[in-house]
Amino acid sequence: MLPLLCTLACLSALQPEPEPAAVPTVDPERAALWERARKEMKPYEVVIPGTDVRFTMVPIPGGIYLRGSPEGEEARRVDEGPQHWVAVDPFWMGRCEVTWDEYELWAASLEKRRRPEGYEATADDQRADAISRPTPPYTDMTFGMGKEGGYPAICMTLHAAQTYCDWLSAKLGRFYRLPTEAEWEWACRAGSTTAYSFGDDPALLDEYAWHRGNSDGAYHKVGQKKPNAWGLHDMHGNVSEWCLDQFQPYEAREGLAVNPFVPAVEEYPVVVRGGSWKERAPRLRSAARRGSDPEWKARDPQLPQSIWYFTDAQFNGFRVVRPFVEPPKDEQERYRSKVVDPGR
Repeated sequence: MLPLLCTLACLSALQPEPEPAAVPTVDPERAALWERARKEMKPYEVVIPGTDVRFTMVPIPGGIYLRGSPEGEEARRVDEGPQHWVAVDPFWMGRCEVTWDEYELWAASLEKRRRPEGYEATADDQRADAISRPTPPYTDMTFGMGKEGGYPAICMTLHAAQTYCDWLSAKLGRFYRLPTEAEWEWACRAGSTTAYSFGDDPALLDEYAWHRGNSDGAYHKVGQKKPNAWGLHDMHGNVSEWCLDQFQPYEAREGLAVNPFVPAVEEYPVVVRGGSWKERAPRLRSAARRGSDPEWKARDPQLPQSIWYFTDAQFNGFRVVRPFVEPPKDEQERYRSKVVDPGR
C-alpha cells in the first residue's frame, strides 16, 4: 500500500493541480443553522463531576474554507493537495490539549479512587464506570517531561483516545469525540488562509508554539503560548493531535464537500495534525499532515502488544470536540472507529 501511495504522490507532483473553483455556498437551512450557532454558542468551562479538574470548550463557527495548501506554499508536501472547498458545521473544541490531570481520571481510575466513603454513584457515574480502562502502563508514559499541573497527555493509541471520549461523554451526559481532519484544520486556521494561523512568517512561531527550535526537547504545559484567533492554544506544536480519519491522499473534486470524514478501517495510518515539540517549523503548518505508524510501538514489551499505549509516540496527544447539534445515538457510532490496535 505505501509504495503505491508514494508512486501516486510522485506522479501527481509532476502534474499541475487544478485551480479551485469560486467559493461555493451552502443551502439556506444549513446557513440558518450556522447563524443560530454564532448567536447562541459561548465558551464554557467543564468541571468533571466529583473532582476539581476542569477544562474549557471554545465555540468554533460553521463555515466554508479551502482545505489543504496552495502549490506555492513553502515546504508544502504533495499530500496537502489538491486544495478543495469544505463546509464544516459548528462545534465546540477544547481550548487546550487534554492534560494528564484530565486523562488519568479515566485511564488510572483516579476519579473512582477519590470518591469519598459512602458516595452513591449517579446514573452518569454508573455508565462511565462500565467503560473499559487501560491496563497499567509498563513504563512512565511522561518520560520525565512532567504530569500534574497541566502537561498534555501523550502516548495513547487511537483506541485509548476514543475510549476516553466515551468515558467523558458518559460522565458529562453530552457527546464528546475526536475531531475529523476537516474540523481540525478549520479550527486551526481560524479564518486564515496563510501557512500558519498567524501568517506566513515562521519567525513568529515562537510566540504561538513549542517546536524543535524552542522546546528544549520536551513538551510543555498547555496554554502558555498565544492562542489563534478563535482562542485555541497549541494548535501548532506542543503535541500533535489525533483526528478520526484514515490517512488518504486528497482527491480532486468539484463543488463543496460537506463535513467530509474518512472513517478509519485500517490500523495504520490514521491522521494526526499540528506538529509537535520535536518537529521543525514546516511540519507545524495548518495544512501539514501526518499518519500514525506501527513504529510508534517499537519498544512495546508486551506480547501481544498493548491496545492502549504507543510508547514511541511521545509527541502525540489529542483534544476533544462537541458538535453544536448532537447526533442521534446511531449516528454517534459513525464517529468511532472500530479499529483496535495490533495485539487484540
